[in-house]
Amino acid sequence: MNIEPLHPTLGAVVHDVDLASIGPSTFEHIEQAFYVHGVLVFPGQRLTNENHLAFSRMFGPLQKRTTYARDKERIDSDEIADISNIDANGMLLLPDSRQRAMNMGDRLWHTDGTFQQVPSMISLLYAAEVVPVGGNTEFADMRAAYDALPASERQEYENLVLVHSVYRSREQVGFTEFNEHIQQLRPPAQQVMVRVHEKTGRRSLYLASHASHIIGRDVRESRALLRRLIEFATQERFVYSHRWNAGDLVMWDNRCTMHRARPFDDLRYRRIMQRTTVLDSANSVEKALAAGRKLELGPVEFRLGMVPSLDAPIT
Repeated sequence: MNIEPLHPTLGAVVHDVDLASIGPSTFEHIEQAFYVHGVLVFPGQRLTNENHLAFSRMFGPLQKRTTYARDKERIDSDEIADISNIDANGMLLLPDSRQRAMNMGDRLWHTDGTFQQVPSMISLLYAAEVVPVGGNTEFADMRAAYDALPASERQEYENLVLVHSVYRSREQVGFTEFNEHIQQLRPPAQQVMVRVHEKTGRRSLYLASHASHIIGRDVRESRALLRRLIEFATQERFVYSHRWNAGDLVMWDNRCTMHRARPFDDLRYRRIMQRTTVLDSANSVEKALAAGRKLELGPVEFRLGMVPSLDAPIT
């Protein structure tokens, strides 16, 4: 196994490994490299659903998917999310389909699962069919971005807590068709603004397009600050852009990265991908309090369109 860095601060490609048949020693090396690089690329894989699930489970329990917009699922396992632009019959999603509208939110900078009480820890995305033009996935190193902030800002953000909601990210791209069942399943969640990685001890900004506002602060001012920080953290010096090939499996650490999907002609080309997600062990606020941090807590309030004038267009 050969590990080759892809970017000065994050990302590495792992050569000469078959994820369908790895032993404990190989897994240990992969895990160590993952904590260093934050994003690992495994090219040339030929994975069945069972292979994908088995490798993912080595890192912890997997999240079961929640259907927001698909009328019928293409993949049987409820631990695999279909990150594709086709329907259950293999046809391209129609221009006005609910699932296509929902997918547009993936083009915003985000961290998976921060809108959940127990957020996503690791995501593992496998590409079966890719597009000839566009469709890259970009990753931002939130550790390096945090380190680059002035000391005064790092101190200011240390104890802040954010309200996250899937409705916040989706309303920014015009998707508000959440039924009552989904609203009950996905109430807003609190997450720290600065996260300490349990394995490395490094601090990072913990942001996402799901972040609505800072608890205890004005919503307008909060969103202006969050927008500025996301722009800062996604400068070119912090970003690795991955160009997909069929057979790539890319895994990333949601505790210290953000990512976004880049546009492609989704009404012309099929892009077939599937993702597993390893759940964290607890909410980030609960972990911080258990570690003795003094956080600025308060009531969690969120409703769609709280400050529509500050909703930025998708970029």
